[in-house]
Amino acid sequence: MRIRPVGAHALLLDCTAPADAPEADLPEAELVEAWRAELWRRRDQGDLAVVEIVPAASTVLLDGLTDPAATAKQMSRWAPTVIHAARAAEATLAARTEVVVPVDFDGPDLPAVADHWGVDVPAVLRRLTGTRFRVAFCGFAPGFPYLTGLPAELALPRLATPRARVPAGSVALAGPYAGIYPGPSPGGWLLVGRTDLVLFDVHRAPPALLGPGTEVRMEIR
Repeated sequence: MRIRPVGAHALLLDCTAPADAPEADLPEAELVEAWRAELWRRRDQGDLAVVEIVPAASTVLLDGLTDPAATAKQMSRWAPTVIHAARAAEATLAARTEVVVPVDFDGPDLPAVADHWGVDVPAVLRRLTGTRFRVAFCGFAPGFPYLTGLPAELALPRLATPRARVPAGSVALAGPYAGIYPGPSPGGWLLVGRTDLVLFDVHRAPPALLGPGTEVRMEIR
């Protein structure tokens, strides 16, 4: 891991491990999730004074630190605990709480996904409903979850020309991720279905239904 200063009050944790690092055999998504969980835990129990902890694809940003240098030293001491947690993640998967997302699998890009994967549409549905997804991070729009869980070899290209409007609740795939659009917006992901779940509500606490670390399972509605 590498910890870099960002301005006067922030740190950026880079989970891209060098080949000779102890954690080099772990997927970046597992390391990011393990660090997110550990940093949230430390913050909640008062061991870490920070305003924002923001996970992304391979990094975690800590913003609003009073002493970034001291925090960086603390994080170096916490690293073995985090690496152990990442290695144990699969063993504890069955015990995690999950959110079930009911989906009408009627998306216009299902045939294209099937072609890319070299299977038929029913096999695509079996793959999606049989995958235990996890929210790696949120981005693009408030409450938009980037879901990991699909094998790397099933990564998909985005549309060459994005759609001008994707309906709220659209379940989509792009790159190594699955995602769900929380509101209508432009988008270039491949649409495979739709759900009626409200993903983002400013009057709910927390507003995002699917925050980082949440386990997600799709089922046919």
